[in-house]
Amino acid sequence: MKDNSKMLSGLQELQEFLEEHPDMRFIDAIVIDLCGIVRGKRFGRDESDKIFTSGVLLPHSVYFLDVLGHCNNPLGMGVTDGDPDGTAVPLLGTLVSCPWTEEPTAQVLMNMRNEDGTPAAVDPRNVAARVVEKFSELGLTPVIAFELEFYLLDKKRDAQGFPQASVSGITGERENTTQVYGIAELDGQAKFFAAVEDAARAQNVPTSVATTEFAPAQYEINLHHTDSPLVAADHCALLRHIVKSVATRHGLNATFMSKPFADLSGSGMHVHISLVDKDGKNIFDDGSASGSDALRHAIGGLTATMADSFAIFAPNVNAYRRFVPHLYVPVTKSWGLNNRSVACRIPSGSANARRVEHRVAGADANPYLVLAVLLAGIHHGLVDKTDPGPPSDGNACTVVDPDLPLELDKALDRLRQSKTLASYIDPHYIELYCETKRGEMEKFRRHVSPLEYDWYL
Repeated sequence: MKDNSKMLSGLQELQEFLEEHPDMRFIDAIVIDLCGIVRGKRFGRDESDKIFTSGVLLPHSVYFLDVLGHCNNPLGMGVTDGDPDGTAVPLLGTLVSCPWTEEPTAQVLMNMRNEDGTPAAVDPRNVAARVVEKFSELGLTPVIAFELEFYLLDKKRDAQGFPQASVSGITGERENTTQVYGIAELDGQAKFFAAVEDAARAQNVPTSVATTEFAPAQYEINLHHTDSPLVAADHCALLRHIVKSVATRHGLNATFMSKPFADLSGSGMHVHISLVDKDGKNIFDDGSASGSDALRHAIGGLTATMADSFAIFAPNVNAYRRFVPHLYVPVTKSWGLNNRSVACRIPSGSANARRVEHRVAGADANPYLVLAVLLAGIHHGLVDKTDPGPPSDGNACTVVDPDLPLELDKALDRLRQSKTLASYIDPHYIELYCETKRGEMEKFRRHVSPLEYDWYL
């Protein structure tokens, strides 16, 4: 059933936007798929009203394509069932311009709905929304901020076909040293970062701090906290799209691949989470540096569900290469205060901002699904009052926890068997995710790599 009031407000939003942007030629109706990839349809200005009146017909399968854009017919969905359409409707307030495009173009974020208007289970945003709702029952609101690491690469590969770091716009030299927090390295890509900031502002994506990370041409951009968890995930998904699009416009290649270089730092998606009650009080704050019992229970739930969630945190074969000891990447179900070697870090700072920083997911994970499993773990910990055990002191990533499934097929099996996550996420969606990722993995395994020719030919 259509909500006429939303249709009218949507049309008003469109009309006001087009009046403010008289040169706008196209509007992209976009969705975020299972792999976190932006897909959708492009409408000319004169037909853009259709987006807001009748929605956009898209096959349900667009939400569970693999990273190559193929539908593997998981669970008989795709070829077997005739690849039926669903209707995606616009999320009000998400109509924004795309400053990086050659022709004036805007975009609006869409959400898939069933025929009766209820949220469609195939949309990752709806998967997360289902978990968010459980916090309303507790009278709590999650406050979320994402951080994303990425590499800024040269468009050209080296002589062996491998990716190579970008060239500084100041020195003209290729970045080749690890200058963590280096300002000169940010200056070397100043035009790129300025364009990212401009695009983020145009798209209402609240970027915060940018830093140089632990490898040549590796950077991080932080996002501001928001008390709307789904919007926080929107920001993360859209920031990746902005960074990649702006990089292309500047003749560069931005990659959120978890481990593009075997001997260098991987790229993560860190998520900061706190919980506020109906009075706006942060329940993780008890005035101490270590936080409240509620914070420890939340961390207990996160560590208890960490292994079950690994296929979400690390969604492809490459992502598992990131989990190497001594590289500030969690390889244990650990927590601690102001300690970057743990999985769940309690950052220092003012008590009223007490929170947990989850450091496990790779930068190429789906932010909605990451949000879903993190909030599921926290809710589970709060309800069951889960004890996380003692905090870790010193380096917590010296030895890999054998319980962690650090191969994709093992992680998918673990996710599929998780009774805890199945109580928060539709088991059918878990199966759909696992089958899609397993099909992608099998394609990868059938590929004959250059190394095999070098070793075995």
